[in-house]
Amino acid sequence: MSSLTPVSSSHCFGGYQKVYSHESSTLKCKMNFSVYLPLQAEDKKVPVLYWLSGLTCTEQNFIQKAGAQRNSAEAGLMIVCPDTSPRGVNIEGEDDSYDFGSGAGFYVDATEEKWKNHYKMYSYVTKELPEIINGNFPVLPNCQSIFGHSMGGHGALICALKNPGKYCSVSAFSPICNPMECPWGQKAFTGYLGKDKETWKEYDATHLVKKYQGPPLTILIDQGKDDNFLKEGQLLPDNFVAACTENNMPVVLRMQESYDHSYYFIATFIEDHIKHHLEYLGMKC
Repeated sequence: MSSLTPVSSSHCFGGYQKVYSHESSTLKCKMNFSVYLPLQAEDKKVPVLYWLSGLTCTEQNFIQKAGAQRNSAEAGLMIVCPDTSPRGVNIEGEDDSYDFGSGAGFYVDATEEKWKNHYKMYSYVTKELPEIINGNFPVLPNCQSIFGHSMGGHGALICALKNPGKYCSVSAFSPICNPMECPWGQKAFTGYLGKDKETWKEYDATHLVKKYQGPPLTILIDQGKDDNFLKEGQLLPDNFVAACTENNMPVVLRMQESYDHSYYFIATFIEDHIKHHLEYLGMKC
């Protein structure tokens, strides 16, 4: 079990917003993650909701900007936010661009030689981090859900679709729904996974949902209509909805008038997403 080092702790809505660091055996570097511990966790085990952030973000963006602590406190829900990539592993070129390398792990397990020893964010998020949370915090291990934004929305969708039954529910803000068909995804997948596009399908939600055969999932997606990245073809939610329809997967896509890609958008609808997850966590917890 990885030992945890406290980084910060702030009293918030009766609970505590904390940040920890640890040496990751998966990523082979020191990683930070944040945990919101509601007051209820002092007396009992609570459900846990994992948030995956987008390009350029760290564990700090969500906890500083989303305003989720009030809703988490009221619900007795723990929220965990990992960083978005390995840090400081000294790979040539890892800091050259905002959409690849540092801050842009894309929640895949890299197979290309240059990246494969460190860039394994999929395994970190789905295996190592939950083991750390379950071993160190008062959580109900079978009561976990996942959501995220942009690159992290892509991450949340693929984590749920690749692990049937592991998460009680999934939702996303402005997710990269079909990375094989957009510039962000094509750059990241080529760099981390190589040129064989068949291997890319294992990390593309639009392809994964077509063959999903696990327990029922009701997917909630919020997308701003004034999102520049939507207009540039980076997100492609319609492709994902069509694939869901093909496999009879329930999905709710809410196109929100006048909203963009920012945390102002996330903060506006974060309560809806937490309520979505509580509905399904409540069935199991």
